Amino acid sequence: VQLVESGGGLVRAGGSLRLSCAASGSTYSFNAMGWYRQAPGKQREVVAGITNGGETTNYADSVKGRFTISRDNAKNTMYLQMNSLKPDATAVYYCMALLATRRYWGQGTKVTVSS
Repeated sequence: VQLVESGGGLVRAGGSLRLSCAASGSTYSFNAMGWYRQAPGKQREVVAGITNGGETTNYADSVKGRFTISRDNAKNTMYLQMNSLKPDATAVYYCMALLATRRYWGQGTKVTVSS
């Protein structure tokens, strides 16, 4: 399984970005997928998760109402729409896929939000 994130970049506070995570195999086979982030000097934290069919999503309290996770199994891709970005969202964002009991990770995409 290979996961490749894209869509990161530099944006001003209040702006938006959409991250994508393309999987080498069928995303429908994954039990769940999610987005994590790691800010400089901090531990990796979960941002959002989504179940196999996309019927259930969950979010960290800090992003609720501003971020939206989705997946398109036909395109083997997961997305994270990030709106009303704040400087504290600056981090490397990682895609995660859960297959059985094993987690797979992408290489990360950097998001920088300027004030």
